[in-house]
Amino acid sequence: MKINGSAVRAGNIIELDGRIWRVLKHNVVSPGKGGAFNQIEARDIKTGNKTNMKFRSDEQVEQLRVDEKELQYLFHEGEQYTFMDQESYEQVTIGRDLIGDPADFLTDNMIVTMSFIEGNPVGVALPQTTILTVVEADAVVKGQTAASSYKPAVLDNGARVMVPPFIATGTRIVVNIAERAYVERSKD
Repeated sequence: MKINGSAVRAGNIIELDGRIWRVLKHNVVSPGKGGAFNQIEARDIKTGNKTNMKFRSDEQVEQLRVDEKELQYLFHEGEQYTFMDQESYEQVTIGRDLIGDPADFLTDNMIVTMSFIEGNPVGVALPQTTILTVVEADAVVKGQTAASSYKPAVLDNGARVMVPPFIATGTRIVVNIAERAYVERSKD
């Protein structure tokens, strides 16, 4: 289906010049002169190459029909990640490049949304947040205020995030996966 170039958003799958692209980021730019345009960063589904594109609102882009299924993350071996369809128990194995950096936050039995075009996986969306444990955090420096300073912390998945000074080793926190950022202390 054709959509306006200004309507392209992150996560869309588009076809351009006979190639299929997954939109990673988008930014609507309004320069001082001329009309606004949509600046996008996209990855070629087959080759994995990234590129930047610009679309004006009067340009048309072919958005592909994408089927989505919820799958459960099982395990990974090297760069290959295996998921299971909870209804048919069929397993799907994909490369890390299809998931991207959020793969660092996959946890056992996590439910993800996988996108398919004609039965082939083209993308994976993780939940917005996850709960992880801080395994290493710097000590609080006297005089720091919680409002203005953050300290580095290492989580149980190996990722590094900045946390407020009151977060100590062993604390379970909610992390925004897309931004790799601390949200709040976990209530469980």
